[in-house]
Amino acid sequence: MGATAAIIGAGSSIIGGISSRNASKRAGAAAQRAANFNASIIERDIGLLERQRGIINENFEIDTVRAAGAFEREVQGGAKAGFGYAGVDMSSGTPMAVLQANAKEFDYAMSVAEFNNEMTNLQISDQQEDARLQAQLARMGGAASRSAYRSQGNASLISGFGNAGMIISGSGYFD
Repeated sequence: MGATAAIIGAGSSIIGGISSRNASKRAGAAAQRAANFNASIIERDIGLLERQRGIINENFEIDTVRAAGAFEREVQGGAKAGFGYAGVDMSSGTPMAVLQANAKEFDYAMSVAEFNNEMTNLQISDQQEDARLQAQLARMGGAASRSAYRSQGNASLISGFGNAGMIISGSGYFD
């Protein structure tokens, strides 16, 4: 092989390695951008979950106030009206025991509702943490892909220089 052909072949090999390296860098950057986009979509869910938490807690507060009013008006009021209509003294005895039992039952129902609201909030917190971890994992996957593409590009560049050296060495240019 002539010296000119060897130099052209070596140059082509080097340019091919550089081109391959640049393409790998672009592919790695694209993989990272895609992973970041996916992570941002996942993180959007965190905000939606927080809004859901706010709505649930506001509904709980409203329901608690309404339940207390309904209990006083309907349950205790009905019991008082019934005993009063029957002409029973409500300051002691059975009427007071009935009102106290009603109040205990209402307190229990409110405790259960509060517990259920707390459990819902814990579930939302778990979902938010899961979304954070999924977003972080998506970004890490993008970084890993980017790193793999970069390594592939560097290997192509090294291979291009190695092939160029082999071409020049085989041509007898330096003999």
